Amino acid sequence: MLEKLTQIFKIKDLRNSILFALGILVIFRFAAHIPVPGVDVAALKQYFNSTAVLGLINMLSGGAMENFSIVALGIGPYITSSIIFQLLAMIVPSLEEMTKEGESGQRKINQYTRLLTAPLAALQGYSMIILLQRSSQGLIGVMSPWQMVTTICMMVAGTMALVWLGELISEKKIGNGISLLIFAGIVSGIPTALQQTLVTFDVSKLTTLIVFVVLAIVTVAGVVYITEAQRNIPVTYAKRMVGNRAYGGGTTYLPLRVNQAGMIPIIFAVSLAMFPSLAANFFKTSQLPWLVSASNYVINIFNNQVFYGALYFLLVFAFTYFYTSVVFHPQQIAENLQKQGGFVPGIRPGRHTAEYIGGVSNRIMLAGALFLGIVAVLPLVARAAFNMGSLVIGGASIIIVVSVVLETVHQINAQLDMREYEKIG
Repeated sequence: MLEKLTQIFKIKDLRNSILFALGILVIFRFAAHIPVPGVDVAALKQYFNSTAVLGLINMLSGGAMENFSIVALGIGPYITSSIIFQLLAMIVPSLEEMTKEGESGQRKINQYTRLLTAPLAALQGYSMIILLQRSSQGLIGVMSPWQMVTTICMMVAGTMALVWLGELISEKKIGNGISLLIFAGIVSGIPTALQQTLVTFDVSKLTTLIVFVVLAIVTVAGVVYITEAQRNIPVTYAKRMVGNRAYGGGTTYLPLRVNQAGMIPIIFAVSLAMFPSLAANFFKTSQLPWLVSASNYVINIFNNQVFYGALYFLLVFAFTYFYTSVVFHPQQIAENLQKQGGFVPGIRPGRHTAEYIGGVSNRIMLAGALFLGIVAVLPLVARAAFNMGSLVIGGASIIIVVSVVLETVHQINAQLDMREYEKIG
């Protein structure tokens, strides 16, 4: 590792790219501590810490939400927008054609994603303001129409600025900028959690601390293993005669990842599992008695860790299959293999190859879906079994952090390999 680090910092442009990305992350962390005027920040922090659902949102925003900063919404609206367009590409023929146009089509879709991000951010910002105004603590006072519009505009501008900063990082080809911003937001809370653990530590908590360390190591190792695991399907290419010479031929393999969906099912599941509680908190101050009663009932159900954990596991499991079916198309892979003169040994080209690839994908996807579901609910089980409290880091956070680190390491290694080839040439 030291050799790699030395090699990285000897290459000027790669070193500058990494320092540039670190500078962007520092700007993001600085902006996360600039609050919007007119908010009781101290009371807001206490409110977020006392509500599990809002606490999870705050953790993913890197503490920007509890400060109600100018980047309080984070890049959540952008993620929502990108997911919407991924789903629309399945049913809208024009968008489906764009996805097949390569880089030019992807640029168009990215532009549409940015355009949709702004209204989604405005809607989410307005909803968050109303939710905090209706809270029992009265965290935000009554705003005039001008103050409301100004605050929402500031929040939308903060989100769009983060999207821009994320794309600046992506242009340096050392990792996905949006993912790195999420990563920075999550890990920023680790020092505070460690500080609180050390301050309140006593000998009676030693067993709990050891269990937490072992659990964290095993979880991270499992995430790395499943993220990198793949099933290789052998593919043989037929030789082609051009004149008197034979071209092509040989054997390679088609890699199918065990976890093809990545962290998207976790984000889907978290969003859907949190929505009923957020909606119930929004309506519990209503003037209608039946609506208040229904809201309290929903809040009580979702505060039940057994119910919430079971629902969370099932959502992660289902969304893993759903999202993989969106992004993985065995029929297209089979067609491309057939056009290139490739075939799976023992399997007829065309429909039979597509069925074989789809069957293999479904079998390995079962392992990936079960793993994601277990990692997602493992912190809930640990918290209930060992009374770890805030010491436990969410399974979603672990998967996001490990995935981002692996992706960044792969891209940096690719940059190093490319420069080695340039030296040989």
